[in-house]
Order: sequence, then C-alpha cells, then structure tokens
Amino acid sequence: MEKEKIPLQPFSLEGKVAVISGGASGIGLGTAKKLAEYGAMVAILDISEDKGNIAAREIQQEGGTAHFFRCDVRSAEDCKKAIEDVINTLGRIDILFNNAGVAIRKNAVDLEPDEWDLALDVSLKGQYLLTKYAVPHMIKNGGGSIINTGSGWSLKGGENAVSYCAMKGGTLNMTRAMAIDFGKYNIRVNTVCPGDIDTPMLKSECEQLGGVYDEEYKKSCAVDRPIQRLGTVEDVANVVLFFASDMSAWVTGAHLVVDGGGIA
Repeated sequence: MEKEKIPLQPFSLEGKVAVISGGASGIGLGTAKKLAEYGAMVAILDISEDKGNIAAREIQQEGGTAHFFRCDVRSAEDCKKAIEDVINTLGRIDILFNNAGVAIRKNAVDLEPDEWDLALDVSLKGQYLLTKYAVPHMIKNGGGSIINTGSGWSLKGGENAVSYCAMKGGTLNMTRAMAIDFGKYNIRVNTVCPGDIDTPMLKSECEQLGGVYDEEYKKSCAVDRPIQRLGTVEDVANVVLFFASDMSAWVTGAHLVVDGGGIA
C-alpha cells in the first residue's frame, strides 16, 4: 500500500533531487526514505548493487521516487559518472548528502597503511569528489544544499579510532571551507554529527572491538548520555531534512551534533 505524501509545508522537498552516498543501508537509507517522504526524488549511490536496488524498490513501494546508481566514492571516474547519470535521469541536483563512510577501530600502531587509505578515501575523498562534480549543476540551478556526515568524534577524540577521528575531524573543517567557497552561489554546506546510531556500522565497530552486538551492548551505549537511549537513523534523518530544506536557508558552515547529549 502506498504511503500518503505529507502535504506541502516548510520542510517540503517537492520538485527537488537529492543524491545520497552510502544510501543503501543505515543512516543513508533512513535519510533517503525521509527525504522521499517529504517529496524529494532520491538518487541512491552505493557500492553494493544488490542493496542499492533493494533500497530503491523499498522507497518506490512506499510511494516515493528513487533510483539507484552504483558508485565507488573512492573513484573520481565513478563519482563523475554517477553525477552525470543522475542529471541524465532526473535533470538536476538540489541536495547532496555525502554520507558514505567506514569505521576501522584501531590505534595508530595497529592500523595498516592500506586501512588508513581506505578510511580516508571513502569518507573525505568521497565527499570531495561528489561535491566537485555536483556543485556545477547546483550553480546552474541557482543554489543547493550539501550535507556532510561527520561524527561526535569530529569534535573530540575516541579510543582505537585514529583513522575515523582523522577523517571525521577533516570533514568538519572541509565543510567550513566549502561553505565559504560556495556561499556566493547560494549553496549551503553543513555537517551532521551523529553519535552511536543503531546501524550495521555500529554492529561492525562492536564486533571489531571483540564485543557482542546485543541488547546489553546497546544499553551500554546510552549509559553516559543525558537522553539515555541509543540513536536511531530517524534521529539523524530529521536533521538532514532540516539542512536540506528551506527551513535552514541562512545556515551554512555549521554542524549539528545528534548524540543524545553524549559530548555535552
């Protein structure tokens, strides 16, 4: 049964096209569904064709418009082609959610050089590449909104997470630089900084550190937070919706921490 679309309102994204990297699972998928719910035509970018096609079908079955485009965000050629394919299919790009990332939980001694390269290439390089190819189309449209996925660890360090902290810290300051560069084109660039969110990535982090991703582990993630629960993809998607919509029309170069108060 098709989900009834929400009526026009300040958060409406009707007529807009949103590109979401890492859109086949976790925060990316949850955000793709949220933006489609508010009227955006969604372009899901992901390295997994199976998961990407399934994600697009889920959104279509819920009454939204979604297309999948395979993209390895580490590759300039892939990113350029994906953006071109979005333009050829949907005609424009208004929103870019640079969300693809990996989390490798090791310190600087244990981390291998190829793992460092993987972590920074998927996140930082991927954010730069998709922005590089998307911005000229946003300029033609008269503006747009870019949202980069950072982390609470964009603002502070974390244990056994040297590459993750490096790339997320880099994301925060890269966002500020992009906001300065592209503001004259009415392109806003902001960062969403999630804490622990119930996703496959958090499960992977838990298991990398020798833990078991069960209810007890999830409870432990919430112990030191003023709002004592684990975050959900919807918590993050709601903030991305704010940054994507006209409700944040004069907000750029900013970051918003979504972590239940964990670094308060």
